[in-house]
Amino acid sequence: MATPEIVIVGAGFGGIGMAIQLKRAGLDSFVVLEKDRDLGGTWRANGYPGCACDVPSHLYSYSFALNPDWSRMFSPREEIWEYLRSCVRTYGLEPHLRYGVRVVSMRWDDSAGRWRVETADGEVLTPRVLVSAIGALHVPNYPDVPGRDRFTGRQFHSSEWDSRYDLTGKRVAVIGTGASAVQFVPRIAEQVARMQVFQRTPAWIHPRPDAEITPDRRRLFRSAPLAMRAFRASIYLALELRGLGFAVSPRLMGPMEEMARRHLQRQVTDPELRSRLTPDYTIGCKRILLSSDYYPALTSPNVELVTNPITEITEHGILTREGTSYDVDAIVYGTGFRVTSALLDQRIVGRAGLTLQDAWADGVTAYHGITVAGFPNLFMLLGPNTGLAHTSVVFMIETQVRHIMSCLQMLRRSGAEVVEVEAAAQRRFTAMLRRRLDRAVWSTGGCTSWYLDDQGVNRALWPGFSFEYWARTRRARRSDYRLSRAA
Repeated sequence: MATPEIVIVGAGFGGIGMAIQLKRAGLDSFVVLEKDRDLGGTWRANGYPGCACDVPSHLYSYSFALNPDWSRMFSPREEIWEYLRSCVRTYGLEPHLRYGVRVVSMRWDDSAGRWRVETADGEVLTPRVLVSAIGALHVPNYPDVPGRDRFTGRQFHSSEWDSRYDLTGKRVAVIGTGASAVQFVPRIAEQVARMQVFQRTPAWIHPRPDAEITPDRRRLFRSAPLAMRAFRASIYLALELRGLGFAVSPRLMGPMEEMARRHLQRQVTDPELRSRLTPDYTIGCKRILLSSDYYPALTSPNVELVTNPITEITEHGILTREGTSYDVDAIVYGTGFRVTSALLDQRIVGRAGLTLQDAWADGVTAYHGITVAGFPNLFMLLGPNTGLAHTSVVFMIETQVRHIMSCLQMLRRSGAEVVEVEAAAQRRFTAMLRRRLDRAVWSTGGCTSWYLDDQGVNRALWPGFSFEYWARTRRARRSDYRLSRAA
């Protein structure tokens, strides 16, 4: 098979969205390499009980492929996974997808003006353009607690859920109280004999306004697509308003914090438990969670919230700093993902042997989170500082794909073969980003979070409205890029 002109790494929302737009533009010389045995990215990997989206379904989808048949306002994982499969079928992407292909290195060949992409089985592809769509939420983060290897029971991360292990009647410890935990804790609380939930830092939680989308509403959306688009637009505008405190000033977070306090007061009547569940940082500093059943689960007679720090994991359970020992049959880690380090783990080498790690020695950064100086014809989806705290990341993916298509159009129109962001443009963008991030709630709100790297800098989120990001990136500016022929 002839080497494709474009290689996409990853078959989640980013990789599939990129492939669809290439197909729609008549650019058929591309392949999508997926390390796992199926598509879906985060939605393939995370199969824990209760796994669902925390963005309303009609916005957590491609704008060009709206789905009138979502069953709920917040779709369960299985529906999102099937939605991605249906997009692959609709746009005829099957011949372009290759599963079980793990990319081990990507190196730029300056003389040929091409990338050398090597897979684990020794295959080498030499595309003109490389798109990294590996996503941010796929490398499990395990806590640095002594003794984890000594535990003789069953233990697993929420993103590697052991569905063969029956939790019924078991004594279970849950370490971590983030976005995944607030979804699976209420589900497994119903079946376990006893559960301790180990909390390091409480989260601000809003009620989850989930509801069934009635058959009548779904029929309306199928027969009147404009009504569905209007519904989607109303969701988008409502969520953008939530972004005021993130994009303008943390002082505007007051109403959101008050909503979270009322939610906690309504659902937890015990003042001592409520106190331990009340954060001491500004809302938004950490991810705001959505749940209407997590607090009730913590008040169940078989569930205990433990806020004393863990000192070690023993053969039979967990020991806390105050000396209390908890014997358990299983440990579930709801401790999130390695976001920044996942980007750094990529084995990408650009011009003159420059590695991505060397380019990012002072911190992970990219021009609009998409392109990096010194790495020609390389594009990233959901790269640094393109995550969102208030609305749908699929919107950001589409915007980034549009920017990449604009760069490819520049190449075609100019007759050039190589496009690379100017280092000065990247420096200007990074300086602007730091100014805004330094005064944002993630830096001033009094917490530490996975948004921040080892230097305390937010390398994960976009510090503004999503429509601003769209306006900045919708068309690649010729002055910000250098076009050339292969050497």
